Amino acid sequence: MASVNIDNPVINSPFEEPKRHFKFNARGITEEITNGRRRSEYFMPFPKPKKQSGAVQAAQLQFELPDRDLREANAFINSVRTQVTAWRNSGYPGVTPTTRRLLEHWSNPENEPRLYFCQREAVETAIYLNEYENKQRNDSFYKELVKANEEANPDLFRIAFKMATGSGKTVVMAMLIVYHTLNKIANPKSTLFADGFLIVTPGVTIRDRLQVLYPEKPGNDYQKMNLVPRADYDTLCQAKIIITNYHAFQRRTKEELSRIGKQVLGAGAENFRETPEEMVARVCRGLGRKKNIIVLNDEAHHCYRPKKNKKSESEEDEARLWINGIEAVKAKIGVKQVYDLSATPFFLSGQGYSTTTPSGKKLNEGVLFPWVVSDFALIDSIECGIAKVPRVPVADDTMEGDPIYRRLWDIVGPKLRGIASDGEPQLPQELETALQSLYNNYEKSYDLWHQEPHGLTPPVMIVVCNNTKVSKLVYEWIAGWEKKTADGENVVVKGNLPIFSNEDDGAWSEHLNTLLIDSNQLESGEALKGEFKKAARTQIEQFKREMNIDKITDADLLREAMNTVGKKGKLGEQIKCVVSVSMLSEGWDAKRVTHILGVRAFSTQLLCEQVVGRGLRRSSHDVEKTTIDVNEEEVKLETFPPEYAEVYGVPFSFIPATGSGRTIRPRPVTEVKALPERKAACEITFPLVAGYRRQLPPNRLDAIFTEESRYVLSTAEIPSRIEIEDLTGGTKENMLPYLTLFRDQQTQYYLANEVMKRHLHDDDNDAKWWLFPQVLRITRRWMKEYVTYKDNMYPQYFQIGEIGRKAAFRIYQGILRAERHNESGNSSEDNASKIFLPFFRDKERTGSTEDVEFETTQPTWETRPDKCHISHVVADTESWEQKTAQALEQMDEVVAYVKNHNLGFTIPYVNHNGANRQYVPDFIARIRKQGDDSGNNIVNLILETSGRGREDKVQKVNTVNNMWVPAVNNSGEFGEWTFLEITDPWDMQNTIREFVNEYAS
Repeated sequence: MASVNIDNPVINSPFEEPKRHFKFNARGITEEITNGRRRSEYFMPFPKPKKQSGAVQAAQLQFELPDRDLREANAFINSVRTQVTAWRNSGYPGVTPTTRRLLEHWSNPENEPRLYFCQREAVETAIYLNEYENKQRNDSFYKELVKANEEANPDLFRIAFKMATGSGKTVVMAMLIVYHTLNKIANPKSTLFADGFLIVTPGVTIRDRLQVLYPEKPGNDYQKMNLVPRADYDTLCQAKIIITNYHAFQRRTKEELSRIGKQVLGAGAENFRETPEEMVARVCRGLGRKKNIIVLNDEAHHCYRPKKNKKSESEEDEARLWINGIEAVKAKIGVKQVYDLSATPFFLSGQGYSTTTPSGKKLNEGVLFPWVVSDFALIDSIECGIAKVPRVPVADDTMEGDPIYRRLWDIVGPKLRGIASDGEPQLPQELETALQSLYNNYEKSYDLWHQEPHGLTPPVMIVVCNNTKVSKLVYEWIAGWEKKTADGENVVVKGNLPIFSNEDDGAWSEHLNTLLIDSNQLESGEALKGEFKKAARTQIEQFKREMNIDKITDADLLREAMNTVGKKGKLGEQIKCVVSVSMLSEGWDAKRVTHILGVRAFSTQLLCEQVVGRGLRRSSHDVEKTTIDVNEEEVKLETFPPEYAEVYGVPFSFIPATGSGRTIRPRPVTEVKALPERKAACEITFPLVAGYRRQLPPNRLDAIFTEESRYVLSTAEIPSRIEIEDLTGGTKENMLPYLTLFRDQQTQYYLANEVMKRHLHDDDNDAKWWLFPQVLRITRRWMKEYVTYKDNMYPQYFQIGEIGRKAAFRIYQGILRAERHNESGNSSEDNASKIFLPFFRDKERTGSTEDVEFETTQPTWETRPDKCHISHVVADTESWEQKTAQALEQMDEVVAYVKNHNLGFTIPYVNHNGANRQYVPDFIARIRKQGDDSGNNIVNLILETSGRGREDKVQKVNTVNNMWVPAVNNSGEFGEWTFLEITDPWDMQNTIREFVNEYAS
């Protein structure tokens, strides 16, 4: 395994279905890249006892790399995936209009920010099973899910999504809420949808973080991630949502009883506790009268019913409490569907579930929840650049097999059992050198950050210990400890790692660098236990001094510090090291974690993944266009550059990535926002058009074709000849059959028919066939005058479906262009004479620059106060946006301008395949027409700075010119609008002036 070193494991785009993957063989991952998506499978850990000498054996188990017997294909998931993919490629048949609109919105590549493919796939799978499959409930998928739930959840219907840490489970929950709510409001009698939601979390950390799922709260994910069309936002706010941690399902005592009272009453004491119905009424009070709600379980691997009958342990009690609580909710108000989300939806050892490998081995560890329907594993996330790459030790010079810092607990575990926890902290040499080695690497990241912080918080190292005693020892060695002097005074001794030390001139520093936490205690929401409270006493006092607050519980104080590590302007902003008792809680989402040390036993690879997962969230989401080498071929890729997390002490056998060994320098963060003092002079408003209402086409059709109407047929688009070779070396040339199958006249009729079917129809979708002769005449003229046929190309190739649809689009736009020309000569104010009018889905009809506020690490241009309402222009290229901003600011006739980045200004269009899309132009500029002294002398100019022409750009530009601009100007509500495409920013001023002068005349 040590011989396999993958320099850059990012080989896919996060926004597209994975197209390639690293191959696994019987010994694990290889450097070989295989085309196609990796099938869903999981490695069933089969622990092998480590050979040990001496009387004491370490608790940790040594793992073999996954062999063929231990790599199990998830047949059900792969089958569902295949059907969902085919359904997606077919255009999502069998769904409601609302669902179709949402799917098109989420998959639009021009939306900002773009959603990950894994997020879209998870929601698509839920929709497929709920709508498309629901029409045929005898399908095998439904039967298999019912069977899977009967064994573990007989009273519930659960489906689970397996999504790696950092892949955006919260966004998926938000998308599911949008999907159900908008459909329920649109179809109130439908039983397929719901608008009441109960979100259950494993602790208060995630509960607090998921406040972004309340649509009415500022900073919610629906607006931040552009998950709902702006016109549907008010509808979404009608949803009833409750977010709670499962501890709320604990039935509370209605009246306190003394210990003696409980003894006297015996079983009767139960009457002083809430009934299940009363518990549900309390937890679900915010749902009002909603029935048959949706339940979303975050980190759902905690929610199960153990099959064993032995006396339950605390973990099993928690799992039973969670699932019993949901069952009580169903019994009282009804539960339509339970959606589970987890990176590791597995039954662990001791829960009573098992599986058998193809070779007949029975395994009790790592059994996948059988109701999982979608899988995006950690290795997939790494290959797409979504997660950081964990780098683990692969060799050292001890010559003892596995490196010491990889199997650390084997060596230090026995030594820590008898070590003293009072007085000067002393660590086993292997643990001390592991900390020093990891810290030495951390210093490089810290120094880079310290030289140029770029508005980011410092990098963070986390240390995960097995109990309070060890964590206190490690914390004091790192951050400092109290020593009693000869005269009885306490002095603070400096910690051994200077950047992490909490000591300042013999006393505790006012600002902590290292934090000690017990996440299990903090997650329960209960008071801290004595042992940990004693260990954390000094830092609790420091935090209280820093916040100048006395009336706050110690647990709330530490929880706030833990939850805000890496967050600007918060209590935990400057924390650089976190020492944790047990494992850091799920949902702890500090994105600046760069180093991880495990000081505990790891009995399963699942536990390894859960611990490492705390450090795999990316700190930057800057997309880069790059070229990678795939099997000696260069492949262009739009993805995230790899980020790394250095991991010691966690025997994680997954991907031996070495990377370049470089510490990645963070990019500067710029706050881009509307500045109130500029509003009066520079605010720009714009219409929020949802579509176009077209009047009936005129009885006489004509067309005006321009350079945008041209089509070049060449073998660059489609090959006309194919050479094939047989096994003996003989060759043969095949030609596309269209030339022999169709005559020129047939092709002309075919194209005219495409124009009629796709573009010239009424509200009932009936084509106006009496117009066909005129369309045929126009089609023939276009084919003769505006098509270039290069070598080996003929008109018959327009019979190829997509090429024919692109041709029909150009012909139709020529017809619209002629109608627009005729309309401009008609001075009538009667709407009936206007070809297009805009329509809006809701009351919100106007957007504004005053709503802009976000942060970016992309290059920016600081704007002139008298020209732009927004503080900066965000640059997508190295120079075009900057040059455009500079040119506009130098023009006296430009009253104001704005870069259309996170502005919410989109132009709807339908592409040649009939798919709804949203076009995001580059700039809006308000320009004063020269020589016009009237009060109505401003034109709103939509600017597009374009490079090489693409098919989608042709369709966008035609839609703006022939539909959006006429519709908006016809409405008369939003001023005067026009559009200009610029191909040379260095001649922009001349181009704009020439265009505006011509437009004004």
